[in-house]
Amino acid sequence: MASLNVKGSLVAGALAAIGASICCVGPLVLLLMGIGGAWVANLAALEPMRPFFIGATLLFVALAFRRLYLMPQVCEHGTPCADPRIVTRQRLVFWIVVVALASLLAVPWMAPLFY
Repeated sequence: MASLNVKGSLVAGALAAIGASICCVGPLVLLLMGIGGAWVANLAALEPMRPFFIGATLLFVALAFRRLYLMPQVCEHGTPCADPRIVTRQRLVFWIVVVALASLLAVPWMAPLFY
């Protein structure tokens, strides 16, 4: 199995975070848009899977962190990873995604404040 690169880890973590918060984000967004009904309660059926999604999110974020900060980068001169500006941008994007993921994961605890 090929190892995930930083971008793949972040994308997988984002998808897992969306899965973890869909039970609360979905109804909240629909209610804010004025869409309601008894069928919206069916979105809460994913609540038992939430801990697994949170675990997957944390795993993929940890993998991306490991690739960005803990593993030595082996780059040949002239490749994109040899440019320190690109590495700095990757780290900046990593932290922006981590903040976005943390806010998505916090939605179930913050949602009662909105409705």
